[in-house]
Amino acid sequence: MSLEDLADLAVASGYDGICMRASQVGVHSPSEDVERARAILDERGLDVTMLTGDFATVYNNDQGPECLRKIDPYLDLAETLGAPMLRVCLRTQDDIVAAQTAADKAADRGLKLVHQCHATSLFETVDGIVDTLEKIARPNFGLIFEAGNLDECGEPYGTEVIKRLAPWIFNVYLQNQRVDENGSVTLETWVRGPVTLRIMQIPEAGGIDFDAVFHGLSQIGYNGTISVHQAGPEEGTMSATEAAQQTANFLREKIAAANL
Repeated sequence: MSLEDLADLAVASGYDGICMRASQVGVHSPSEDVERARAILDERGLDVTMLTGDFATVYNNDQGPECLRKIDPYLDLAETLGAPMLRVCLRTQDDIVAAQTAADKAADRGLKLVHQCHATSLFETVDGIVDTLEKIARPNFGLIFEAGNLDECGEPYGTEVIKRLAPWIFNVYLQNQRVDENGSVTLETWVRGPVTLRIMQIPEAGGIDFDAVFHGLSQIGYNGTISVHQAGPEEGTMSATEAAQQTANFLREKIAAANL
């Protein structure tokens, strides 16, 4: 999708903003493309809730942590787009000092850095997440809580986990999936090896326990962004517009029921 199409879809489905990925705009983009992106979103009244400025961070590969060591262009991009948070990547203990330095630079600009619960990273397990965040020890460095990645790593993700992670939860990503040996996607984890998943639409039952997630968010008084982090439907089942609207309606019901 072009950014115009994506933004129009978001508006039509009742979303308040988009989480900007490098597939639309990133640190590789010419300045005129960045300014045009900002204008497209401003015209539609959409916020940029978070920025992921390159592809390596999304892939969470060995090049992902390089953003920490050259953070200034990412902060420039976040400021131009009006994004309050920037997603980063840590893979080894050697990345912690770089994360502290990057967080200090971000703080000087009033920005936050965040890391997603993610397999094959220092944020793969609940214990690993807490240990890493305590070592970084920066008030503007936090967590994108994402139950799906915890689930595929065999980790709990309900109310007690959310309470434990509460001081650092700056953003929430939601995707739906189920560990299933007959699934269509196989992902690598450090704690369990390869894990095969069935990808499901968010309103579909039998995957992530969203009632448990929203109960936990309610218990900690979460008032931040909730982002749809979800693959589109299989071809022929429904349109992207239908899926986006169905998901928005489902999440509004969950948000209202949890008094968020």
